[in-house]
Amino acid sequence: MWFEALLALIALVAALAARPWRMLAARPPLAHQTHGAPSALWTPLLATLVFLPWLWALPTLHAMPLQLQWSGACLVVLMLGWPLAVPVFMGVGAAAGLISPAMAWADALSAIVWLGVVPATLALGLGALVRRYTGTRPFVYVLGRAFLGTVVCVFAAGVLSQWSGHQLPGIGGELSLVARWLMAWGDGFVTGMLAAIFVAFRPEWLATWSDRLYLPRPQ
Repeated sequence: MWFEALLALIALVAALAARPWRMLAARPPLAHQTHGAPSALWTPLLATLVFLPWLWALPTLHAMPLQLQWSGACLVVLMLGWPLAVPVFMGVGAAAGLISPAMAWADALSAIVWLGVVPATLALGLGALVRRYTGTRPFVYVLGRAFLGTVVCVFAAGVLSQWSGHQLPGIGGELSLVARWLMAWGDGFVTGMLAAIFVAFRPEWLATWSDRLYLPRPQ
């Protein structure tokens, strides 16, 4: 538990050092406005705090042979950016612990680290590599970062979690890896689908998306 607490603390300090709250500040008013518009990121942030705790607490709220677990961390990183996502994961983990009486605070801390911080950090690194070697293409953003990137990062985080001693209940080691691989694909499908929808209809909900970068106008 001390190792997970240390990882969470390091991630939180690094995230707060970037002052992510600036992303939530109201935009400057236009010439015909007296007050600035609120940041569009408030919508995905509040949606994350409302829905994600239930998904993290789901394995302790029902009894099934295979405890299905959804991370959602890669989607949160695409929407909020890594510095803002990390403190949000802390709130999500705390809320999940309050929602489920069967979820101990040690389990909530494990969820913060292995469902939130670790896959989010892997997604941050993978996103930087994708942009460096493939450029800023909308197709690569949706397919590479949102879909396949989520599969890779969530599965890698699950493997690291299993190596640290967190086994899926009632499942052997090798079969547990298969289950994590399949659940990672579910995470990838949802993240890729929502990212494609947001790119088309609500790009302002994606902190990692920029029309100027991904949809440059021809000269």
